[in-house]
Amino acid sequence: MSLTLIFIVLTVALSFYAWNNSHIMNKWIMNPYSVYRHKEYYRFLTAGFIHADYGHLLFNMLSLYFFGDVVEFYFTRVFGESTGIIYYAVLYLGGILAGGIPGFMDNKNNSYYNALGASGGVSAVVFSAILFDPLSKIYIYFAIGLPGFIYAILYSAYSYYMSKRNLDNIGHSAHLWGAGFGVVFTLLLKPSLFMHFINQILSWSL
Repeated sequence: MSLTLIFIVLTVALSFYAWNNSHIMNKWIMNPYSVYRHKEYYRFLTAGFIHADYGHLLFNMLSLYFFGDVVEFYFTRVFGESTGIIYYAVLYLGGILAGGIPGFMDNKNNSYYNALGASGGVSAVVFSAILFDPLSKIYIYFAIGLPGFIYAILYSAYSYYMSKRNLDNIGHSAHLWGAGFGVVFTLLLKPSLFMHFINQILSWSL
């Protein structure tokens, strides 16, 4: 079984477990106040393995399924089987941790703020995949296909705009920080990807 599938199975199981156990939900959810006041740093990670509802869980896990295996394949091919799997785990888990930072910084004195979901990790994986193959199409609502790099630009702009407007309960800043981590971490591992990414885009524009 791939590590991507392990992450998906684990996230689905823990989300269902938390839905049926309010104590666990309250203990694992990202509550910046509890992290800041009580040093419960584990919440940065546990919050990434629980979700708000079926729709939230399904969207994140579908995205992880479609992009995770691709990145896992690239990492194992480039860095070797064992090292590639380790790097891939760091990419996903690091994205989850990075995604929790903006909510923590903005709400560490707000005991009522909570956040959960794997969006930071999923965004890290998606943007890493785009670095490897920026011209591969990403479909929005399974209908509109956009080259990956164009999707990345639009997604980043939308997430930034929505994070400033704060019109809904979605952690748009978590998406941005997770995506940023995915890009930086992947390029640190393989700097030559940057020129590969640029050359692919130039070939498309020509």
